[in-house]
Amino acid sequence: MNTPLQPAGLPIAAVERDTGLAKDTLRVWERRYGFPQPTRDANGERVYPLAQVDKLRLLRRLIDQGLRPAKIINLELQALVGMLDEIGKPRDSGDPERTAQFAAILKFVRLHLHEDLRRSLQQLLMKLGLQRFVCEVVAPLNHLVGDAWLRGEMEVPEEHLYTEQIQNILRAAISTHAVTRSARPVVMLTTFPEEQHALGLLMVEAAITPEGACCVSLGTQTPLEDIRSAAASGRFDIVAVSFSSAYPTRQAIEGLRSLRSGLPEQISLWAGGAALHGAARKLPDITVFESIDALPAALEAWRKASGVAQP
Repeated sequence: MNTPLQPAGLPIAAVERDTGLAKDTLRVWERRYGFPQPTRDANGERVYPLAQVDKLRLLRRLIDQGLRPAKIINLELQALVGMLDEIGKPRDSGDPERTAQFAAILKFVRLHLHEDLRRSLQQLLMKLGLQRFVCEVVAPLNHLVGDAWLRGEMEVPEEHLYTEQIQNILRAAISTHAVTRSARPVVMLTTFPEEQHALGLLMVEAAITPEGACCVSLGTQTPLEDIRSAAASGRFDIVAVSFSSAYPTRQAIEGLRSLRSGLPEQISLWAGGAALHGAARKLPDITVFESIDALPAALEAWRKASGVAQP
């Protein structure tokens, strides 16, 4: 008995893992832009040809740099490669010593030198303190890792190694700051469904815990209705949500508007991350952060407006 040949390519779950593009994003692009154009297997499930997966990787890299899908999705592969060559240039911190430190850290990531990477990051944390470490080291390193991935100099396992080490160091450092549940404000940290990246939440917690804020993390991918009910019943002052560059901007804006309308008026809604760059004007009732170093000042402003004393 002959077995029907299966289409050559990847299922949608594998494409999501490989490119960082959410399944819903792939389906929306298919309907809206006519790309990608998956075939179907014997069960009617989408199968993405490998050439299309290669193009999706390039699109994701360009979108990470701020380009909009509608502007680039129908360009030929070589045009996308040319755009990557043009914009994917290394960033310079402006500080020769820091530039050298970052270059060493990226080398450790590429070579999978776990202990060297951990030790270098830990030394910078001890030298700078938690808040400066987040603003002056983690934030720019995130960009450098993204740039390296953009230029094809770093693969997904290396990116995961970097993220895991940073998260471990931040969690350990945050745990040394004892904050009681009676501290104010009480901040809920979470992400929307389909947003799996937790690093942004840890960076927020690291930036405001030393200021005496009480942070309660619900983890990632919390349904909006669960966020609303937890905020209303948990005596939270602020709900803080993070969006990585892989999250669709329009989906983030629509979700934030919906969440804001369902939250009690006295609860502030904060949001940030690469997906929201330039979106603040579309979210007038929400505090949108363009950079992590703006958080302490926003915390102080909240306390003044709420009549809460600095701890």
